[in-house]
Amino acid sequence: MNEDIIVAVATSRLEAAISMLRISGKDCISFVQEFFTGKILEKQTHTITYGFIEDDNKKIDEVMVSIYRGKRSFTGEEMVEISCHGGVYITQMVLETCLKHGARIAERGEFSKRAFLNGRIDLSQAESISDLITAKSSYASSLALQGIDGSIRHFVEDLKEELIQIITQIEVNIDYPEYDDVEELTSDSLLPKSISLKEKMDKILEDSKNVRLMKDGIQTVIIGRPNVGKSSLLNALLKEDKAIVSDIAGTTRDVVEGNIRIDDILLNMIDTAGIRKTDNMIESIGVEKAKEVMKQADLILLVFDASTPFTKEDQELYDLTENMNRIIILNKIDLGKVIDIEGIEISAKQHDVLLLTRQIKELFQLGKITDQHNHVLTNARQTNLLYQASIYLKQAIDAMNMGIPTDLIVEDLYACWLQLKDILGQRAKEDLLDELFKRFCIGK
Repeated sequence: MNEDIIVAVATSRLEAAISMLRISGKDCISFVQEFFTGKILEKQTHTITYGFIEDDNKKIDEVMVSIYRGKRSFTGEEMVEISCHGGVYITQMVLETCLKHGARIAERGEFSKRAFLNGRIDLSQAESISDLITAKSSYASSLALQGIDGSIRHFVEDLKEELIQIITQIEVNIDYPEYDDVEELTSDSLLPKSISLKEKMDKILEDSKNVRLMKDGIQTVIIGRPNVGKSSLLNALLKEDKAIVSDIAGTTRDVVEGNIRIDDILLNMIDTAGIRKTDNMIESIGVEKAKEVMKQADLILLVFDASTPFTKEDQELYDLTENMNRIIILNKIDLGKVIDIEGIEISAKQHDVLLLTRQIKELFQLGKITDQHNHVLTNARQTNLLYQASIYLKQAIDAMNMGIPTDLIVEDLYACWLQLKDILGQRAKEDLLDELFKRFCIGK
């Protein structure tokens, strides 16, 4: 473990009432005492002391210093926080004083990294700290706080516990078949436990996918043939004129993006070129881009012109999106309804989109993904690891169904175990042995 004393300005580098510098490392309390007039060497942990930061017997600033000792700090090592006046110059002078006495500037995320390496937090908690800082909604911040509190660690440890019970039983049968009190295992006896564990993993993966939509935003694509009012709809939802609106078909020739919030639902909006066959090379490129982003969308807003009959191009788009998550929108309802299909009736030009926003809220209502969903992963790294773990477990289950001996199945289970450990940043096969010996007093 690197024992360097690190320092960083933990608050914004702007003029403010207060700035805070964070310092961490071995003996950093004694280090700060070298240039701080208050007496902190004998103070208890989690105490605040008044004094001045000095350099060459010259007062730099009047400050409050908080100290945190040993494992009771965020980083798991001695830590000091200096609260100084928030001027940019003063903050820089206090920082330079720390550097002059031997500290170094902390790397990005180094305080959280030290907390992880010192066992204060696991990797999922470290990621949740970052998620909390970048949260864009109350739901995202609530989810991050649960992660900081250890919600991910708790249910991943439960999954590991179930898996280790299966592995342990197999290992004992392999290594100590002569023990009378060891149940002889077959694939039939392992299969129900393995299937149950696989179902739990798959449920977490499904819930995690839904949580991603609420946390990072719903990729929402507006599509339709030219001149049905897609750009007007985007502007109405954004409440600003971000897209060019014209009666000339084919005005939008590239994707136009923006973000809107409906209550606590974040929509990452993309307006696309009108989809139609065209000889215009630039417009055709826009059409291809529109088709590409449509494949990656979480939600499609399929727009038709309610004041005109259903066209061949309309039908093609209707069929193309039939199996996608879509909302059918009948725009220009203020001009009358001629079209013969059902959908949400709006007038984007008049910013009359209330029925649409209500439909979106119903489709992605928070009741479907509540704070009671503690068994969710919050980022792609965690989700991919659980997905890989699920694949290894599926391979083991398939092998059991084929009647393959249990000693040949255990390698897939070990691989599954390692993927679960990686979610929390734990990667040491030795502790698996500890778990085995804990459950079976082998050699007693």
